[in-house]
Amino acid sequence: MTYDTATTLLKSDNATNHEVFRGRMYIDGKWTESASEQRFERRSPAHGHVVSTFPEATAADVELAIAAADAAFRHGRWPKLKGAERARVLLAIADGIKARVEKMSLIESLETGKPLAQARGEVSGCVDLWQYAASLARTTSGDAYDTLGEDMLGIVLRQPVGVVGLITPWNFPLWILSQKLPFALAAGCTCVVKPSELTSSTTVMLMEILEEAGVPAGVVNVVTGKGPSVGQPLAEHDAIDMLSFTGSTRVGSLLGGLASKKLKKVALELGGKNPQIVFPDCDWDAMIDAVVFGVYFNAGECCNSGSRVLVHESIAERFAQAVVERARQVPVGDPLHPDCKIGAIVSEHQLSEIVGNIEKGVAAGARLRLGGKRYDAQGLYLEPTIISDVTPDMSIAREEIFGPVLAIIPFSDATQAIEIANDTAYGLSAAVWSRDIDTCLTVARGIDAGTVWVNTFLDGYPELPFGGFKSSGVGRELGKQAVEDYTETKTIQLHIGERRNWWLPRPAA
Repeated sequence: MTYDTATTLLKSDNATNHEVFRGRMYIDGKWTESASEQRFERRSPAHGHVVSTFPEATAADVELAIAAADAAFRHGRWPKLKGAERARVLLAIADGIKARVEKMSLIESLETGKPLAQARGEVSGCVDLWQYAASLARTTSGDAYDTLGEDMLGIVLRQPVGVVGLITPWNFPLWILSQKLPFALAAGCTCVVKPSELTSSTTVMLMEILEEAGVPAGVVNVVTGKGPSVGQPLAEHDAIDMLSFTGSTRVGSLLGGLASKKLKKVALELGGKNPQIVFPDCDWDAMIDAVVFGVYFNAGECCNSGSRVLVHESIAERFAQAVVERARQVPVGDPLHPDCKIGAIVSEHQLSEIVGNIEKGVAAGARLRLGGKRYDAQGLYLEPTIISDVTPDMSIAREEIFGPVLAIIPFSDATQAIEIANDTAYGLSAAVWSRDIDTCLTVARGIDAGTVWVNTFLDGYPELPFGGFKSSGVGRELGKQAVEDYTETKTIQLHIGERRNWWLPRPAA
């Protein structure tokens, strides 16, 4: 079926059949309201009705949460548990998520505007993240050095870093929390979590699961509210030993700076302007499908979005026509509709920002091939957009737009493609499309990015580390290093036998 992206939006009859979720904060094992007794609400960007409400945390609430996590780490049993015992709890949490997939998926779809089918896939996928973290709780280890001489044995321990502040974004609320929290818990840390004020529900629901799984009081605490009143104190507080943040490069730079002034350990997963590089000898159908998926998945509200495609000049026009034709067929509309692939934009502010970036690109001389406008309908919807004749110096080729907007940039050879790909402040991910393995490896090695896909896009596995170069972040999530990031190394040197004296005074005459 063909959907005209300029006129037709999918609609659902079930848009308002949802009971408002009344969330609470979770501090020291207790469900609580804010000290101010103030609450804020979240409206569905697709339907306009209230989806959920939450306490508006104050500085006093944040202080209580940090104190609870600090006490649980310094005096509680969680850091001292055997790895196998922590693993059993993490596996129980994975089972709890599996049992609540439908409930968590629905509210995540309503809060974010993403298709319900996609939300189901993400919530289900979180089970695997928690299970993988459980395996690392049992296998993370230090080192021993028996090569230092017969009188010395060296031991290197990995110990939990302490209290971790976790700040998560609105675009993948449960998924990104599950890239952080289970690994911090596997290491033996305690945590204070601040979800986005736009998408707090699944984080609060997860606390119900943690409580049922037997996570001790104070080990994980959740405070809901806005960045200045919650996120900033987590970055600045002396009792927070590490800050892990996912979000925009601008906010990450600000929070990282605040944390560095206190010499905290910092992990930042930030923005991207991710290129897919297309050579003439690629698998054409697979590439076109991956390009459309890569830019329109999650309505482009994804740090890994393939928002720019570098296409060999010999096939640039053929590519533009093909990708426009494919994009016209992508179903847009109510995220609760079973056919929906592109849902609503998360907020009016975000939608205005996207449209402004499109207008800026066209004003600079780029050619609008498809879309570019919001739908004249209830809900925050934007037409899937494709822009060609883009040059590397244009803002639309360099700045993260975070919406369903594809920029097409021609190149002449692999060397120029690598230069264009690297000519941004970002370095999160990239892809290369060619049947020639030499071309693929040359480009993959030459691109400054933490992940490079070859003849595919946006695949992911818990075993493989994820993170960026340059302004895309600091540190890595997932992989066996994920737990290690939440630890500090401690060297112990054991001397055996009699120790030689440094200096002995001469005996008195």
